[in-house]
Amino acid sequence: VQLVESGGGVVQPGGSLNLSCTASGRTSFMGWFHQAPGKTRLEGDFVAGINWDSGSPHYKDSVKGRFICSGDKVKKTVYLQMNSLKFEDTGVYWCYADPPIGGRDWGQGTQVTVSS
Repeated sequence: VQLVESGGGVVQPGGSLNLSCTASGRTSFMGWFHQAPGKTRLEGDFVAGINWDSGSPHYKDSVKGRFICSGDKVKKTVYLQMNSLKFEDTGVYWCYADPPIGGRDWGQGTQVTVSS
């Protein structure tokens, strides 16, 4: 499955940014990983994601109440609305998808910078 991300950019603390990610094929789960500056993607953290079967989003504790993950199953697109952004939210956000047959595919990554 190929994933195409869009969004990201530079924002001041307390600001908002939106990310989106569209898959080229069927997936069972789509989500976002956060790679902090100075760390590799493998050292990144799960941020949020959505299970298409249940439609329920899942969140990392530190973003609950600030980020909203939603999706459109027909469009095979997951969205991440990031509000009340903090300095520690800076980094590369990787969209990922788990196809029904197994494995994991990754998007191209998008930079989010929170800076005053």
